[in-house]
Amino acid sequence: MNLPVVELLLPLALAFIMFSLGLTLVVDDFKRVLTRPKAMLIGLVGQMVLVPVFAFAIALTWGLAPEMAVGLMILAACPGGVSSGLLTHLARGDTALSISLTAVTSVAAVITVPFVVDLSMQQFMQTAVSVDFPLLKMVRGVFLLTTVPVVLGMSLKAWRSALALRLERPAGRLANILFVLIVLATFFSQRQVLIDNLGRIGPAAMLLNLLVIAAGFAMAAAAGLLRRDRIAVATECGLQNAGLGIFIAASVMQSPAMTVPSVVYALLMNFGAIGFVILMRSIDRNPGGECVNPAVR
Repeated sequence: MNLPVVELLLPLALAFIMFSLGLTLVVDDFKRVLTRPKAMLIGLVGQMVLVPVFAFAIALTWGLAPEMAVGLMILAACPGGVSSGLLTHLARGDTALSISLTAVTSVAAVITVPFVVDLSMQQFMQTAVSVDFPLLKMVRGVFLLTTVPVVLGMSLKAWRSALALRLERPAGRLANILFVLIVLATFFSQRQVLIDNLGRIGPAAMLLNLLVIAAGFAMAAAAGLLRRDRIAVATECGLQNAGLGIFIAASVMQSPAMTVPSVVYALLMNFGAIGFVILMRSIDRNPGGECVNPAVR
């Protein structure tokens, strides 16, 4: 993870992606989120409860090695990934809800991550650990990568609407290209780890991703949420902050082996999410091929 492309260009690319999303949002989008606390609650339950529970079940039934099992639980305990906003937007979900969930779960992680890590250490390695969680560093990182760029994009749209309208389409296309490059950069920078461990942890990681996306969508549907909210909840469940998982495993837990699930998931989760986007966009078309307005779903 010491390559310049990861240390500098990756955060800049993520920030631009969030800026491009800001160009598509207005303040009223976030006001609507606040008026629908049920959607926020379901999203938080999905991200903070559903994902760790599924990861725990997979780690047990898959027979993962203890450090791999703990590493998978570390990944599952992490908040939503920054790219979830872009994938939600591409799937025609509620982007404002996705961004709000990412922000809230990132702050709540100060409690949930140490709890889940300690529980999994006791279960899989018969020991307890005191996790010194880097709250301020994580909150600052999430703020700089999500909140600031989104606010800048929204501000430009509010104050220079004509310019923002001209920029929206090319910025969106560039954001999509940057997302693909991020996936490729993840593979290139961690290619040896992926090659060495994809066969061992890859199926479990892919299964976790597909299950939590499907379960998140089903739970949101059972709760009677709008289709756009269901998409946001499902995407938020499927995309984890794998970078934080790698940091906790490597720097806090001092275990290179525990980083492997986060590294593998960082790549595979994008394929699961892209498949979900394609599925949602295909469903969002009527038999004649004309796109249906997702806001009324």
